[in-house]
Amino acid sequence: DFGRSIKLGIYTSYGMAKGQLADLLLFYSARQQKMVTLDEYVEGMLADQGSIYYAAGDSIDRVVKTPVVKSVLAKGFDVLVCTDEVDEFCIQAMQDYAEKPFAHVASDEQKEAAEQSAKDNAGLLSAMKDALGDAVSKVVVSSRLTDAPACVTAEGPISLEMEKVFAQNRMPGEEPMKASRVLELNADHAVFATLAAAQAAGDAEKVRLYANVLYGQ
Repeated sequence: DFGRSIKLGIYTSYGMAKGQLADLLLFYSARQQKMVTLDEYVEGMLADQGSIYYAAGDSIDRVVKTPVVKSVLAKGFDVLVCTDEVDEFCIQAMQDYAEKPFAHVASDEQKEAAEQSAKDNAGLLSAMKDALGDAVSKVVVSSRLTDAPACVTAEGPISLEMEKVFAQNRMPGEEPMKASRVLELNADHAVFATLAAAQAAGDAEKVRLYANVLYGQ
């Protein structure tokens, strides 16, 4: 009942009130499928888990079905689902809990294999970026996707959900605050193999078409 007010208390105090309020917070656990405290989340963390993972969206059902959340859950890590517009602002103000930093599921570092694949397909990634223009800041090979061919994430301080909040509360004439979008590709997916083959064959139109379809979906 008081969750939103507690979160606002942490955010408006720039995190200084987290010592008094953080233990009272409740978030939906994607793994346990129920509301949990941050203390309960930390107690359930795996030994090799260094961060508290969270994901934001407009509904629990949508968030838990996203490719990046599925990939984190597949590793055995839990994900806190944030559906309140103040959630990400609160989490950013706290920065950590019980000496465990918060980490958005879309900010996980790319692994060596993904980096190598990106080097091997630099021409394809560049062509797809050109096809999408200013819609994305870059196109990269993802290390977190499992069954999905692609996903759109954001880099920098503004997430895709925070962009929506800013848009809803923008004053007339005020410049919109935009997230820096990144199209991530699953190098192990058949769609990526088709893209690589099209690039190798010089089929620029097919690369352009696939880039727009993947981004649009």
